[in-house]
Amino acid sequence: MRPAANESIENRFSSLSTEEKVSVISHGVALRLSEWKKRLFLAESKVRHFEEKYLTSLAELDDTKGLPDDADHEMHEDYIMWHHWTEAVQKARKQVVDLEAIAAYGVQW
Repeated sequence: MRPAANESIENRFSSLSTEEKVSVISHGVALRLSEWKKRLFLAESKVRHFEEKYLTSLAELDDTKGLPDDADHEMHEDYIMWHHWTEAVQKARKQVVDLEAIAAYGVQW
């Protein structure tokens, strides 16, 4: 159901009771937290896969050794994906921490 042209979604939300606003936001936080925890689990498992495959961490690879001179095409592709998943872990961790803080603090109106 779409709001009338002169009534915004924000106005409709604002018209809800305090209890209903808190409920909507709390449920939304719970859903988003669950989604971000799943993303974090996936990203961490991908990073762990590369660490086990190459017996090193990405930080160690970047900081000390770098890619070996004889790195093949697969390792170069893995290296790019490893960076991607490491960034995904960092982003997901931040989202989880932020959403957990909101969930722990609760919604104040």
